[in-house]
Amino acid sequence: MTSVGGGPEFADRVLGGWLGRIAGNMLGKPVEQGEVWTRERIDGYLRRADALPLTDYLPEPPTADDAALLRPEWRACVRGRVRGSCRDDDVDYAVLGLDLLETHGFGFSTEQVGDLWLLRLPYRQTFTAERAAYRNLAAGLRPPLTATYDNPYQEWIGALIRADMYGWTCPGAPREAAALARRDAVLSHTGNGVYGAMWAAATVSAAFTAPTVRHAVEEGLRVVPAGSRLARTVRRVAALRDAGLAWEETLATAERETAGLGWIHTVPNAAVLTAGLLYGDGDFTRTVALTVRGGLDTDSNGATAGSVAGVLTGAAAIPGRWTEPLEDTVRSAVFGFDGVRISELAERTVRLAATRTDKITPRTDERTTAVHAVGVADTEGVPGAGGRD
Repeated sequence: MTSVGGGPEFADRVLGGWLGRIAGNMLGKPVEQGEVWTRERIDGYLRRADALPLTDYLPEPPTADDAALLRPEWRACVRGRVRGSCRDDDVDYAVLGLDLLETHGFGFSTEQVGDLWLLRLPYRQTFTAERAAYRNLAAGLRPPLTATYDNPYQEWIGALIRADMYGWTCPGAPREAAALARRDAVLSHTGNGVYGAMWAAATVSAAFTAPTVRHAVEEGLRVVPAGSRLARTVRRVAALRDAGLAWEETLATAERETAGLGWIHTVPNAAVLTAGLLYGDGDFTRTVALTVRGGLDTDSNGATAGSVAGVLTGAAAIPGRWTEPLEDTVRSAVFGFDGVRISELAERTVRLAATRTDKITPRTDERTTAVHAVGVADTEGVPGAGGRD
């Protein structure tokens, strides 16, 4: 991999990550309900609206029936109506990650992650595994029990959406980014839920220095167990891409092979995200469009794909139709951050990255906790149902 550029180039890539995450999240938010908005239904919507290929935010719903199926927030997310970002947990956790590192530095503990949740994050703006962990924290439990007690969502996608900040602040250092993401993830997740966070953080980190998105994805895989289902699924999607299958065929194959895991589970979403990244091949618009068209947890996948693509291209290269409607403004449920400027968040992230040293080794007890929690069985699936933002 190439070295990390400093100064304006690095700042532009960090801003690209923030803008890409927010734009990708906004693109996917109206159709975020994987059991309703399948790939076929999303593409049907786009055909009726004469919006294929997708090159902008979702169009207005072409029929009343389409509108009835969209999430209620759609009116602030479709093209022509975007005025700043909508509030969403996929952005809230990036904001919270910034606050965590500013408050506690790169040596933060998992317990400090939990303390910050209780201080800054409203309980009813958490979902699935995060809500279970929050409830366990409030009841006095400590990690790793916060992740394992009465929590059927341990391998769902929540930890993965919290990982970008660690990649942005550890540019070109994927193992360090993954170590930070793991320390955060074990508060609420185990097994593939933790591996997904590590993979995402490492991929974002690698995107700063990798020559192609394929290299970044492969660097991300190096930090997770090769035999885990997440790693096997990511490799499978890459192999299908190499074999010359069309994007639709690759996703159909991945869907069959991950059947039964549910639309918020980390593994099938990693397949959709990998396909979006590889078939998007570094082009920002194509990457976020294919990822969201892939279905499942569309806003989360769109956000992570946008972050990786935004880091690869830099903010200046993201088409204005994605960034200008955001009006440099973030809505957030994180206490003290609602209405903050995206550019300010990026500037603070750059400052944090400049302060990073070798002081990212967790405390001894925290290292033990993380290893113990990740070591919980790499299950094939978990019961339970429910949605999250």
